Amino acid sequence: MYIVILAGGSGTRFWPLSRVAKPKQLISITGDRTMLQRTVERVLPLKPKRILIITNALQAEETEHQVSGYRGVHIDVIAEPAGRNTAPAIGLAATIIAAHDPAGVMIVLPADHFIKDEDALRDTLLAAVQSARKGYLMTLGIMPSRPETGYGYIEAEMELRGEGPFPVKRFVEKPPLEQALYYLEAGNYFWNSGMFIWRADMILEEINQYMPQLSAALKTISFSEDVWELSDLEGQIEKVYDSVDSVSIDYGIMERSTNVQVMPVEMGWSDVGSWSALPEVVAPDAEGTVCINAAGNIALDSSDCLIYSDGRMVATIGVHNLIVVSTPDALLVCDRERAQDVKKIVEELSHSGSTGLL
Repeated sequence: MYIVILAGGSGTRFWPLSRVAKPKQLISITGDRTMLQRTVERVLPLKPKRILIITNALQAEETEHQVSGYRGVHIDVIAEPAGRNTAPAIGLAATIIAAHDPAGVMIVLPADHFIKDEDALRDTLLAAVQSARKGYLMTLGIMPSRPETGYGYIEAEMELRGEGPFPVKRFVEKPPLEQALYYLEAGNYFWNSGMFIWRADMILEEINQYMPQLSAALKTISFSEDVWELSDLEGQIEKVYDSVDSVSIDYGIMERSTNVQVMPVEMGWSDVGSWSALPEVVAPDAEGTVCINAAGNIALDSSDCLIYSDGRMVATIGVHNLIVVSTPDALLVCDRERAQDVKKIVEELSHSGSTGLL
């Protein structure tokens, strides 16, 4: 099997810690290894034939640096010349893998997710690989623990199918609360994890059927005798990206294909989408506060705060439900309920020309 890690995101909701050249996946939200390194390490026990990391030109050097120390598996870092969402990235990886091993199974994972039970992930991936070898497009569905309005959902056909995998009836966009409550109670809806398992040749067939423009562009790529000499492809990849639209794999393929199955899993998963997700990855103290990377935290009549320091002592008095993030050149203070709006700060900085803070 092959592992494909999508690592080109911007992570703007984690500003000021996350920056353009070093976004969420390349930093440590929890104060130790980066999210990319955690992703690589959790798949090493699967003994993949190769790991392909798809990133962008701005992040390629740091990505190479972060994965250079791993031994026992070859890791390729592929820099996209422009952001085109997930379908072109996955199509490119499938084209490269298929040139060497057409029926090779590829596991596609985001680089910036947190998973508490990594054994459960690996066991589920191995089960999904068996279905993928039969030609199915597999995805992992997270068993919902609450009526979450911030995730997309997968509706599964679960009648008379045991423990799965289950045929997918439809993909559902982020729902309002009332609908999310219904999904939770129905029992056949799962959070869309953005994790996929399929044979390289099968996803390329689906791209050919549902995304002919992308398929035609990918077919122009030609390989030298050494298929894995990926530096030879840089000019060709640039031409491909110049000619294709920005489309997600969900919209381009998964929502259209009739060949999709979902494998449910419960593994302590979080997409760590904003600072408000910190309690999902780091246990809060008795007052509900999470404090990371600080020399200490003194809290007087304070509770339910999310604090990330640049190594300094943090003291709070009489404050509640705040996000406080301190870096050497910026300080963020935000109501926890407004965590999603941090990306608007990045937009304002961009519009004002404050590129040094991006």
